[in-house]
Amino acid sequence: MIAVLKAVHILTLSLWCAGLVALPIVLQVYGRREEVRTQAGFSEFRLLVHATYTRIVTPAAIIAIAAGTGLIFAVGITDPWLMAKLVAVVGMVLVHAWLGHLSVQASEGRGSYQMPPALLALPAALLCMGAVLYLVLAKPDLQPLIDALPPSLKAPQGRPLPSALVPI
Repeated sequence: MIAVLKAVHILTLSLWCAGLVALPIVLQVYGRREEVRTQAGFSEFRLLVHATYTRIVTPAAIIAIAAGTGLIFAVGITDPWLMAKLVAVVGMVLVHAWLGHLSVQASEGRGSYQMPPALLALPAALLCMGAVLYLVLAKPDLQPLIDALPPSLKAPQGRPLPSALVPI
């Protein structure tokens, strides 16, 4: 069961990472071509970006996160490197969401929307992917970093939650 979860996790993570690399390039390079100014070119661009984001990249991200969560519970890992990896995955999710926003704005705001350079997402995505890869393969001992934190960040403070955060 663990081998199947790992295989699914690695396969879908590969698809997700490929999408996080390809989408900024498509939005930046293909989306600014002269052919996109015609109706046929714009329709092709919109279909390409929308289908890639909604039918390949997003499902791969969801399955990768679900399989990774299943692996965490199946193996029972709670090491500090895993928590750091989850922070890097959150970075990937934020880049993914920003690319989705850019995709919608580029598709819906034809001519009236000045899209920021989509290639800005590429270094952020590569940094997060590199961090995930390093943390998973090296499994570094992060205990010295944890020990260097101030005591107020490592121990409960004995204060109640603010009333705005209490659901009941």
